[in-house]
Amino acid sequence: MRKFSLLMLLSGALCLSAIAQNNIEYKEFTLDNGLHVIMHQDNTTPIITASVLYHVGSKNENPERTGFAHFFEHLLFEGSENLGRGEYMNIIQSAGGTLNAFTSNDITYYYQTLPSNQLELALYMESERMLHAKIDQVGVDTQREVVKEEKRQRYDNQPYGTILPETMSRAYSKHPYQWTPIGSLEHLNAASLDEFIEFYNDFYVPNNATLTIAGDIDYDQAEEWVKQYFSEVPQGTGEIRRPNVEEPKKTEEVRDIIYDNIQIPAVIQAYNLPKKTHEDSYAMSMLSTYLTGGKSSLMNKELVEKQQKALAVQAIPLDLEDGGIFIMYGVANMGIEASALESEIDVILRKVQEEGISDRDFQKLQNIIENRLVSKNSTMAGVAQNLAESKVFYGDTEYINQELSNYRKVKQEDIKRVANEYLTLEGRVVLHYLPKSAQPAE
Repeated sequence: MRKFSLLMLLSGALCLSAIAQNNIEYKEFTLDNGLHVIMHQDNTTPIITASVLYHVGSKNENPERTGFAHFFEHLLFEGSENLGRGEYMNIIQSAGGTLNAFTSNDITYYYQTLPSNQLELALYMESERMLHAKIDQVGVDTQREVVKEEKRQRYDNQPYGTILPETMSRAYSKHPYQWTPIGSLEHLNAASLDEFIEFYNDFYVPNNATLTIAGDIDYDQAEEWVKQYFSEVPQGTGEIRRPNVEEPKKTEEVRDIIYDNIQIPAVIQAYNLPKKTHEDSYAMSMLSTYLTGGKSSLMNKELVEKQQKALAVQAIPLDLEDGGIFIMYGVANMGIEASALESEIDVILRKVQEEGISDRDFQKLQNIIENRLVSKNSTMAGVAQNLAESKVFYGDTEYINQELSNYRKVKQEDIKRVANEYLTLEGRVVLHYLPKSAQPAE
């Protein structure tokens, strides 16, 4: 029985490796207005995903008008000159589709998945968003209230909900990564309609966008429809604003206390990372997974299961275009002080820095990463997003087929090296989240 199980495991590993090595085939072209188009054909299932990635995120905003990119994520569902207010979602859903969007520090991404016989509809809808978006006072006022409610639910009224904005504001002193995509409601309230229109005209233009189609398509027909619906969109005439700011390397620890509406203390540690495209990003991603990636991670096994000093440990590894950040946090167990939990976290980090990781753990880590990369491209939505991000962030769509080999270049000793290079006490941010009841009286 053991021999049979071993053979099954080996067979599974070989199958996984074979799947992981399958290339994603694609065709791409660029319209005269600058819109880059990537198409991937997969006729196994009669569905398609159409997406548009706009290379604008919170880092492109005016420091006095933060939150614009995230605001437009919502606003561009309002409708267009040819689509009534609120009709956008109804039209896609009535055609059997789903749709969504997200905003990060670097990009805004819209996507919809539909039956493949609705590809023309998907392209028409995205062209309306790019060419004829409805930006008026009614829509702006409506979406302000939506964003306010989102901020209340996700940040203000959520225990530990302010971890990200509180950490980012301390981890970055110069770069606009210091504010999060949710931005400032005061800035949104103060902004005029003309400012929103200007932001749309500056960034939501074809020469700042990548259109991706993945799924059950005919290449020639898809290209014909793309040209039909997007060629008329005028190219943006202004310069696309990109921050030209180099975040200085920290030489001192930043430490603070946040009194929050919580019952149990938490410890947050944040470490600045290199740019997304830096070769060390792969080793750091693996180190992040090793430390906090799930129930089998080192921190969870040591702090939650073995020592029972934490109720939970998690990480927010942000691999950002201009220089990322590794945020790690632990929620203390009952009766455990934040300082005690921090000390134990540091003990574990020092051990990894001094000893690295074992052969067995490194092999396990490689398997986890490979499985994760396979899963990324297991859906048409995943393929569409990864094709677009490969082109925008790495300048080469073929990166989608190179990512796995880049991870496979990481050596066991690289995990130890990046732990020492980037997880440094001198340049980190440490926050203790404590209950408001512990705040000293003024």
